[in-house]
Amino acid sequence: MEKLNFLVEEDYENERIDKYLPIFIDSFSRSYLQKLIDNSSILVNDKSIKASYKLKVDDRIEVILPDSIVPDITPENIPLDILYEDDDVIVVNKPKNMVVHPSAGHYSNTLVNALLYHCKDNLSGINGVLRPGIVHRIDKDTTGSVIVCKNDYSHKFIADLLKDHSVTRKYHAIVHGSIDEDEGTIKTLIGRNPNDRKKMAVVTSGGKNAVTHYKVLKRFNNYTYVECSLETGRTHQIRVHMASINHPILGDEMYSNRKSEFKLEGQCLHAKILEFPQPHTGELIKTDAPLPQYFSHLLEIL
Repeated sequence: MEKLNFLVEEDYENERIDKYLPIFIDSFSRSYLQKLIDNSSILVNDKSIKASYKLKVDDRIEVILPDSIVPDITPENIPLDILYEDDDVIVVNKPKNMVVHPSAGHYSNTLVNALLYHCKDNLSGINGVLRPGIVHRIDKDTTGSVIVCKNDYSHKFIADLLKDHSVTRKYHAIVHGSIDEDEGTIKTLIGRNPNDRKKMAVVTSGGKNAVTHYKVLKRFNNYTYVECSLETGRTHQIRVHMASINHPILGDEMYSNRKSEFKLEGQCLHAKILEFPQPHTGELIKTDAPLPQYFSHLLEIL
């Protein structure tokens, strides 16, 4: 038998397990996953549960599947833009159109495949065979910095920093419209969109506290170039927040109904700056991911 392992993140606290799993295992129906739960083929913290079980932060989910369901995740010689590396962590500048880790039906050409080739066996195992080393993610169509951990100690250390909001994360984005104020703060609750479980939304209850600070870098006729600093790290936080103040990110088809006059593949959002202490020495690590060529070219056009 093959096993899939998941560690529940804060965004999914109180989510029913039968609603949570289809988000990450989209090749199986919810009814099929419910049958696996009924057969005790899905465990939480090594115990059988019901389909109505509500998840808690750091719950360990184990999904037992036939051997044929999950192939081996193989190392692939995919070039990496490495911003920083030591024996504990590696920071990579992820390109557009690259998925961070394999998922059901998508087992190649991910950042994890590239990391397995570069790091070999030196990746943390806390998040299971599909997500070795992965302590946080950015979207497929978002570019920029991702921290990867080479051992379990560093993984727990960085995960705790992220949970405590102690990692400095600054993103650059191009948004629709001209923002009048030079800087501002968006503070809302963010939760699952009740009408589309794959989307997030600003909600009035039942969500998680989310805080984004933004600063205008340059104004154009119909667009604004901004820097967004995350105080919290909710799923799709910047995309949801900027859309909530009527300045959705250019190219974001999920959270904006405004058409782009440019040919883009996904949103103009780039994880530019990371700052965090080295897990063993405490020395401050700071990385600054250069803007991708498409982003720089778009700024020149504007």
